[in-house]
Amino acid sequence: MKKKIIGAAALSVFAVAAHAQSSVTLYGLIDTGIVYTNNQGGKSAWQEQSSMLSNEVWGLKGSEDLGNNLHAIFRLENGFNIQNGKTTYSNTIFGRQAYVGLQHDQYGTLTLGRQYDPVVDTLGPIALANNGDGNNLAAHPFDNDNVDDSFYIDNSVKYVSPTFHGLTGEALYGFSNTAGGFSDNRAYSFGLTYSIGPINLAAAYLQLNNGSLNGTGAVSSNDFVNFPAARQRVMGVGGNYTIGPAVVGLLWTHTLFDNTQPGANSVIQQPFDTLHFDNYEVNVHYAVTPVISLAGAYTFTQGAFSGATGSADPKWHQVTLMADYSLSKRTDVYVEGVYQHAYGAEGSAFEGAFINGLAQSSTGNQVAATIGMRTRF
Repeated sequence: MKKKIIGAAALSVFAVAAHAQSSVTLYGLIDTGIVYTNNQGGKSAWQEQSSMLSNEVWGLKGSEDLGNNLHAIFRLENGFNIQNGKTTYSNTIFGRQAYVGLQHDQYGTLTLGRQYDPVVDTLGPIALANNGDGNNLAAHPFDNDNVDDSFYIDNSVKYVSPTFHGLTGEALYGFSNTAGGFSDNRAYSFGLTYSIGPINLAAAYLQLNNGSLNGTGAVSSNDFVNFPAARQRVMGVGGNYTIGPAVVGLLWTHTLFDNTQPGANSVIQQPFDTLHFDNYEVNVHYAVTPVISLAGAYTFTQGAFSGATGSADPKWHQVTLMADYSLSKRTDVYVEGVYQHAYGAEGSAFEGAFINGLAQSSTGNQVAATIGMRTRF
C-alpha cells in the first residue's frame, strides 16, 4: 500500500511538471452598448450595437516548451456579435486569427496562417483606433490604412525578431495560392518598432497585389475590404511619448489604391482609377486615477480620386473624446462621442460623413455618442 501511495505521488508530481511545460488559455472580450447617431441616411438613430470600441472575440492560445529555449505556439480566435450570436466573418470559425508556429527566445518567432500584418502590429498601438483593446469608432475614414485591422492576411508566413536594444522588426508574406498566378492576390508587409523608456516609434509598409478577393489568396471576400484594388499600398510612421500619467501620440499614414472595384463588403459603391488618402492623427491618453482614464484624438484625412465619373479631393475632420471607468481588472464602462465633418467631394460617393461602424450621413456632418461596457475573460 505504501509503494502505491509513493508511486501515485510520483506520478502526480510528473503530471504537474509536464503541465507546467505547456499551456492552453481560453480568453475573450465582450463589448456592447447603446449608440445614438444624429444622421444615418438622413435620419437619427438609437441602436444597441456590439464592438463600437473593441472587437468581440473568444479564442484559444497555447504554448509548448520544446526545450533549448524553443516553444511551439498557436492561436485560434473567433469574432462574433453578441446582439445576435452570429460570427463576424461568414463561413469561418476562427475568422480573426488562426496560426501555428515556433518561438525561440534568442532567434524570434515564425508563424503560419491567418494573421495581422505589420501595419496593424506596429502602427495600431499608436492610433487611438487600435490602442489597447481598441476603439473602432475612432478609425480613420473607411479604415483606409487598415490600422484598425478591418482585414487579415490569409496563407501568410510572418517572422518577428527578438528585441535588440529596443528595436524589433517583423516581416510578412501572404501567398496567392493560385496555380499560374503567383502575384494574384498576394501580400507582403514589414515593420519596425523602437521602444525604450518613455519613447515608442514605429514605421510600416503593406502592399496587396491584384486584390481580386478570389477566396484563395492573401485577402478574402469575407474580410471588410472597402476598396478592393489591383494594387493597394500603405505606408506610415508614428510614435508616442509617456509623460507621467499621460501618453501623447502622433501618426501619419499614406494609402494608395490603383483600379478599385466595389466588393461584397464595400461601403462605397463606386470604382476609381486612382484613389489615395493621407491620415494625420494626434491623440492623448490620460490616467486620472488608477480606475479612471480619459482619451481623445483629432484626425485630418485628405483624399483624392479620379475615374470615369470625374475627380475630386475629399477631406475629413474627426474629433473623438472618451472617458472610461474600470469596475475591476476585467470589466469597465465607458462613454464616447465622435464628430466628423466631410467636404470637398459634393456629388460623389464621398459626399456624406461616414463614422466607422455606422451608416453614411446624408450631409457632410455626423455625430455619434455611445455608452457601454466591456468585460474580458
